[in-house]
Amino acid sequence: MASKNLSDSDARSHAPPWDVLVIGGGLAGLCAAIAARRRGVSVRLVESAPLALRGGDARHARNFRAPHEAPTAHTPAAYRADEFLAELRAVSGAPESALARSIVADAAQLPGWLAGCGVRLQDPAAGLIPFSRRTAFLLGGGKAMLNALYATAAGDGVEIGYESVAQGLRAGPDGDWLADFAGGERAARCVVVASGGPGANPAWLSTPDLVFRGGAFSDGRMMQALVESLGVRTVGDPASRHMVAVDARGPKFDGGIVTRITAIPHGLVVNRDGAVLSDPSQNAKPTHYAEWGARIAAEPGGVAWLILDAEGLSRADPIALAPVRAQNLAELARALGLNEAALAGASRLRAAPFFGLPLRAGVTFAHFGLAVDESLRLIGPNGRAMQGLYAAGMIMAANILPRGYLAGLGITLSTFTGRRAGEAAARHVRG
Repeated sequence: MASKNLSDSDARSHAPPWDVLVIGGGLAGLCAAIAARRRGVSVRLVESAPLALRGGDARHARNFRAPHEAPTAHTPAAYRADEFLAELRAVSGAPESALARSIVADAAQLPGWLAGCGVRLQDPAAGLIPFSRRTAFLLGGGKAMLNALYATAAGDGVEIGYESVAQGLRAGPDGDWLADFAGGERAARCVVVASGGPGANPAWLSTPDLVFRGGAFSDGRMMQALVESLGVRTVGDPASRHMVAVDARGPKFDGGIVTRITAIPHGLVVNRDGAVLSDPSQNAKPTHYAEWGARIAAEPGGVAWLILDAEGLSRADPIALAPVRAQNLAELARALGLNEAALAGASRLRAAPFFGLPLRAGVTFAHFGLAVDESLRLIGPNGRAMQGLYAAGMIMAANILPRGYLAGLGITLSTFTGRRAGEAAARHVRG
């Protein structure tokens, strides 16, 4: 079905209700729309972004986590479900839940389900991706995955609207829900909210100095509206965020994985006062990426600098933005706007020329969201599940991940919760 914007006339309250309204055109919303439509109900998906920027934060994804008992065509070694569950339990610090167990169990089917929607995976034998028995890599990255899913949704008959901003919800008189759009209200028998967490709303999260790695449209405003107007309960800590070190010269939004700095193990990090914050021996752990996001955010001005010598740069992965270069440390300090004495502690770096990269903390997501039950129904102010109102994706991820992160979990979580919410919404309509 052809995509179109939600016009004023399209949003008049007297128009017939949709069976299922999906708010948010990212990965979770797409999976919800496809799952619901394949169960025979009418589905409208509204995406606040324009077509060119559709897809939310999943545009920047590159891999997803899935268990398998033996090597597969997309993963070179076995990764058992009990390993996955144990790692999720350890990183989140949360007791094992039925929802977490369901995600891990369902993830084994994820490669096949995505393939059925036209999503292609990379072949590890091609030698273009790092060895990973835990995650499979998307051929063409997140953007290619989203393009395939949008094509599948449209082919299945999902009605898609771009630049369609749902501003709020309220209960309708007939057990349905009324969504507020710029052109008026429109009824739906069931709603899946998959509009993303509050990551791109720095004012709400009190993070004006941070960079958000995802899209600017994932601003949490629908989440805030549901809390304020319907009293939907929240989970997690609004001040807790998963952050990594990114190039401070990158964009405020949408830097994705491109601006992430992975070269910290090969150099020294200093703050603006010249204190050396690390040396290479402290940065060998795989978890150093996330640790450095929080450390940089806590430094004066929320900034730091990575200093590399020629040997360190030669060992680093490719860097999107060229580092500042100088023949000696004093010259580099001036180029970076630091006092020359600030780099005195970096004298252990000896292989000229020298290079500098300004660092900031880049937010991946917030450990904060809307509370749901096992069926992904939102929890109301009385502690009970709200009928016909579901959530999927990062807007509810804190139910499973109140802290920490596992590589590739975002795609796995969003796909599972989207499909489950869509299926539940269809059952609600048909039941």
